[in-house]
Amino acid sequence: MPRINPVNPQQAPPAIQAAFEKHITDYQARITNMKATLGHSLLAFEVYMQWYPLYEQVKQLLGERLAYLYAHAISSGSNCPLCTTFFRRIIIEHGEDPDKLSITPEEQHVLNLGSEMARNQGQIPDTIYEHVAPRYTEQEMVILLAFAGQMIATNVFSNAIQTEIDPYLIPYTVSTTRKPDHP
Repeated sequence: MPRINPVNPQQAPPAIQAAFEKHITDYQARITNMKATLGHSLLAFEVYMQWYPLYEQVKQLLGERLAYLYAHAISSGSNCPLCTTFFRRIIIEHGEDPDKLSITPEEQHVLNLGSEMARNQGQIPDTIYEHVAPRYTEQEMVILLAFAGQMIATNVFSNAIQTEIDPYLIPYTVSTTRKPDHP
């Protein structure tokens, strides 16, 4: 059970309803349990929804596949069931098994960067950072690290309020998508 219940979009104040509608239109996104909970504060909702334009920049840098794998690695590193499941859905819908990904060494270095940043409150070992930084400009590294920070903030918020996993994500949870290890 969530610590804070989501706002009912139809009963939200007009400014929140307008922000929700703009978000749906701008990003072809739904108002999830987490977003509806952020709807208790217009400013909080607007700040957290800046994730979307930052994610677009990450997709330009990494390509779509590595961008969503990066977000998944961060969410997994943060131990966020909601966000990890969200990105598991994207991975599965793109035809891959999130537990058996084919990753190049260069891609793995990027994923390690995100997951280590999440696991260690931003502390990234030099050995991990130094595998990624030479391939990107300083501006691009700022984008990658800022996105990781924004993703971690989303993970922390979702964990803190114990956001319920949205019904459309239930089929993508680890327990429903992982096959048993034995017959």
